[in-house]
Amino acid sequence: MSLSVQWLTMATMLLSGIGMGIVFDGYRVVSDELKISRIWIPVLDLLYWIAATIVVFQVLSSSNEGEVRIYVFLGLLIGILLYYWLFSKMTMKLTHILIGTVRAIIHFVIRAFVLLVIKPLLLLYRISRVILAFLKAFTIFIFKIVLQLVRPFWKLFAWMTKPIWKPVVRYWTSRVNPIIAKRRLKERALAVKDRAVRFWERLKNWKSNSDNDNDHKDDE
Repeated sequence: MSLSVQWLTMATMLLSGIGMGIVFDGYRVVSDELKISRIWIPVLDLLYWIAATIVVFQVLSSSNEGEVRIYVFLGLLIGILLYYWLFSKMTMKLTHILIGTVRAIIHFVIRAFVLLVIKPLLLLYRISRVILAFLKAFTIFIFKIVLQLVRPFWKLFAWMTKPIWKPVVRYWTSRVNPIIAKRRLKERALAVKDRAVRFWERLKNWKSNSDNDNDHKDDE
């Protein structure tokens, strides 16, 4: 291996060490900001080191065909130490600023969505409710006016047709009502209705009990 390749490999390992430090600090800041549970920290650390190892090996393979020498580890160590000496604090500050910027953008988008979409929809809903209430009240008012206007004509029509419907009413009150009262048709109808209601309730209870039994069997 030539000297130039060795220097190139050492330079790439030095940059890889700096990159590892940047990613690790960024990962720490993000995990702190997201308040990730400490239970997951060892798992995330393991994933980080696996990913870092794969990336470093790929860089090493592209620079000197994957040949491992002492200067490889030396370059990584120098890069990591150089990063934590010069760039660590700046990287963490920039990461905090980036996270704050992303949060501000998300907050702005949410507020803009609420202001431009949600609030107009709520306003439209309230206006529609007011309009519907007004139309309902107006319709009831018009209906009452129509009833008042039609009432004299209805009384006139009832007076003119009285010879027709008066005998029907008299026959109903004198003949049909006594038959209904005598044979207790209303009581019988109510009794049939009560039996139908009780039968329906029993049917629903039986169905719910059978469903519960099936659920218990499935659980077992």
